[in-house]
Amino acid sequence: MNMEKIMALLQSISWQESRLGLERIETLLHLLGDPQKDLRFVHVAGSNGKGSVSAMLSAILTSAGYTTGLYTSPHLVSYQERMKVNGADISEAALYALAEIVKSCVEQMEDKPTEFELITAMALLYFSQKRCDVVVLEVGLGGRLDATNVIPVPEAAVLMNISLEHTEVLGDTLAKIAREKAGIIKEGGAVVAYPGTPEVEAVFEEVCAAKHAVLRKARFQEITFLQETLDGQRFHWRQYSNLAIRLLGRYQLSNAVMALETVEMLCKRGWKIPETAVREGLATAQWPARLEVLNRTPLFLLDCAHNPQCAKALVDSIRALCPGEKVVFLAGMLADKDYKKIIEQTAPLAQEFFCLTPFSERALPAEVLAACLKEQGASAAVCTDVADGIRAALSAAGDGGRVVAFGSLYLAGAVREAFRPTYRKWLRREKIRARDRLSPEEREAMSRQVVRQILAAPEFRRAKTVMIYRATRGEVRLETLEAAPEVLEKRLVYPLCTSDTEILALLPEDADAWAPGYFGIEEPVLEKSAVIPPEELDMVLCPCTVFDEDGNRMGMGAGFYDRYLTRCNHACIASVAFEVQKASQIPNDLWDYPMDLTFTEKAVYRKRAAKSRNTKK
Repeated sequence: MNMEKIMALLQSISWQESRLGLERIETLLHLLGDPQKDLRFVHVAGSNGKGSVSAMLSAILTSAGYTTGLYTSPHLVSYQERMKVNGADISEAALYALAEIVKSCVEQMEDKPTEFELITAMALLYFSQKRCDVVVLEVGLGGRLDATNVIPVPEAAVLMNISLEHTEVLGDTLAKIAREKAGIIKEGGAVVAYPGTPEVEAVFEEVCAAKHAVLRKARFQEITFLQETLDGQRFHWRQYSNLAIRLLGRYQLSNAVMALETVEMLCKRGWKIPETAVREGLATAQWPARLEVLNRTPLFLLDCAHNPQCAKALVDSIRALCPGEKVVFLAGMLADKDYKKIIEQTAPLAQEFFCLTPFSERALPAEVLAACLKEQGASAAVCTDVADGIRAALSAAGDGGRVVAFGSLYLAGAVREAFRPTYRKWLRREKIRARDRLSPEEREAMSRQVVRQILAAPEFRRAKTVMIYRATRGEVRLETLEAAPEVLEKRLVYPLCTSDTEILALLPEDADAWAPGYFGIEEPVLEKSAVIPPEELDMVLCPCTVFDEDGNRMGMGAGFYDRYLTRCNHACIASVAFEVQKASQIPNDLWDYPMDLTFTEKAVYRKRAAKSRNTKK
């Protein structure tokens, strides 16, 4: 099963253009047995903050012991993100099975559903199948005619901040847009509203009165801000002291209070949500691409700010997190957004811009964005693709800089998916360059210092059989280790690559058991050497290109050592590098194997955190 197969099935069912209205979704759900009637909901509408509040509410309700569904849109990378139960994405197999069920019903319909209606119906069926106690349901567009509004009276209708958006569909004033959003208010319901402009609040009050719904306005004035770091924020609110959230940006405190107000409304309606669940849910809730920290050194933040209001919030957050500093922006925007206003807001904070074209028919070409930025006096360059943009931004920022990627949800998903492998390649390249900038004299002197560190280590002194290596260009050289008196009674064995994925540990039998290898260095000859089983190794010294103090290591990329090390069950595993190859943190990859030690010319690093070794690799 893969997402391409699922996408092909979905498109074969229906891929109609977006059209507001409830007739098609009502027909489709009726054919599916009206699964929405088996569920209870918290319905969330608004212009900004819907996703964050939905994620917080889902985490709180899950922590309270309820089987909780979460439906959000759009997705960043995969449709699986749109449907979660207790925080876990729907599986590909389950998504495909839902699509097949829905397909048989769509075939009976004369007026075919839109993409969003199709996915919404699948989600409601999925939540019914999973017997969810409650579903946090995020509105797609507007509210009154949105496909999610087919549900019965929700346990709470949450109305978030209202701004001018989709004016061609929802109306050209805040009051008109608010009325469309307020369409999710149902007879006798309960409503939690985000305080807004007088005309917006007047609409909410009017609709609640007409529908005999209870209205609760959030009390942001009772927030006491305590602290914000890259790990999250802390604040007091009413009876709750020292609450913690992981989401960054001061505006997230208001979103957290909206979640808290909703919890209080639910408790009044009989839901059992203890304070411990509230605290745990807020502290663990995540919402990707909203000031998400993808990396710390250099700092790389990802945000989906795509309109002037979001851009202002982003700028305020950057100033709070990085006071007085300029940042490198990786930006890509849509042509139908007010991108000139966004540029005006972000340009004063820019060290420079790297521009991309998002994956959308509505995309603003990177060349046009760069030209507009230059008109504002900003430095701007065009990048060919997302990976190119990430590399360029990281290089411009350097180890101590800051990068912020923003401009479009389409860009955010692509950056988030590409960042990890791109960053690893970039980091490896940067550390190889740093290593190769050492002069031959520096490398020789520092190699001798590294050897002294190895010889003094108790782990090496205890070892009887040690695997070492012959250095390629730039690596730490171990010739003085081979000649040291301390190794006279040890067996020194050497690696030999026998395939693209395998190495052997060989003990050369005499001085003639060597020949030039693939990398231009001397390697032991298999026919003139003894093969030493990996379980006999007491210590393995591995060259590396990058290491960190958590015991993570990157080699040249092929993973020869990492695959072999899974078999060295009794050995102390150590990497060998120069200090310039040290990184603050390395994101692990499939074949990365944790080191027990790292030797450099300045120190011996022992891993700070216990690592579980995956013997299934």
